[in-house]
Amino acid sequence: MSEKTSEKQLQKIHRHMTIDEIISMFPYKAQRLKQEITNAGLHCVGCHAATWETLEAGMMSHGMANEAIDKLVERLNALLAEENDPSTITMTPRAASKFLEVLEEEGKQGWSMRFAEMMAGCNGFEYVLDYSEKAMADDKIFESSGIQIHVNEKMVPRLLGSVIDFVDGLRGSGFKVTNPNVRSACGCGTSHNY
Repeated sequence: MSEKTSEKQLQKIHRHMTIDEIISMFPYKAQRLKQEITNAGLHCVGCHAATWETLEAGMMSHGMANEAIDKLVERLNALLAEENDPSTITMTPRAASKFLEVLEEEGKQGWSMRFAEMMAGCNGFEYVLDYSEKAMADDKIFESSGIQIHVNEKMVPRLLGSVIDFVDGLRGSGFKVTNPNVRSACGCGTSHNY
């Protein structure tokens, strides 16, 4: 186990941490952490005004009991403990199923996913997920959950280890990326940097 990995494992989320602290300390899991917090009833997670609030204060101000706070903290720490394969790019079964559904709706059965990023947002980069009829000459091809993922070779080092998921919630549905290489993420969750 590397020193970096063991250091991350020692850090835990607790009820007295602010949303801003959580996102700042764990930017490589920011998307999934934000989604879990939102699912627990804190729908203002992307609001800059609420980032100073602790999990406990936020949950209590939304009428949640101590048990709900403890369960949220437990789920957040379970997310931190999940290991990713740093040598590939993967898609969750839920994301693959949704992608196949979208391909069928668009009449693009058999196509692959293009995974990229572009300079944008307040923090540097935004992910781009698109259709890919075939791999380009300078693409690296990953396969996960029966889907081919095409990535330009120049972007591979920054995107390796990423997990593409699909979330469905009251505050927005869509594909979300968890990338262990990210070192900072904006509060609204739309951009990141290395």
